[in-house]
Amino acid sequence: MAIDFDYPLGKVRLLTADLDEATPVLSDDIIDGYLSLNDGNIYRAAADALDAVATTETLLSKKITSQDLSTDGPAVAKELRAKAASLRAKADADDAAAETGFFDIIPFGFVPGPEGAEMRYP
Repeated sequence: MAIDFDYPLGKVRLLTADLDEATPVLSDDIIDGYLSLNDGNIYRAAADALDAVATTETLLSKKITSQDLSTDGPAVAKELRAKAASLRAKADADDAAAETGFFDIIPFGFVPGPEGAEMRYP
């Protein structure tokens, strides 16, 4: 089934570059779990997913050199964590922009008289 980028799950896949439909790195259930942990925030969910992949990369792919072939799992993990940090920064910036919106929240103050009574000025 094709990845639908109009939904949060597809957006997380897009942000993490997990686009191989035949063999995805993360299952839909795992991505849904990250979305749930992050209250549906796709940037934070993608960052958590990349951190998990980086951890796996560090555990499984050590720095190996054999003949003319070399792999560097820790370097790949470092890049994945840097991408995760940039996604978290984007989410933080979005949160800050949402907090400084057009309307301000004004707390309720003391209201003289009974509720629902017309207020008269002298």
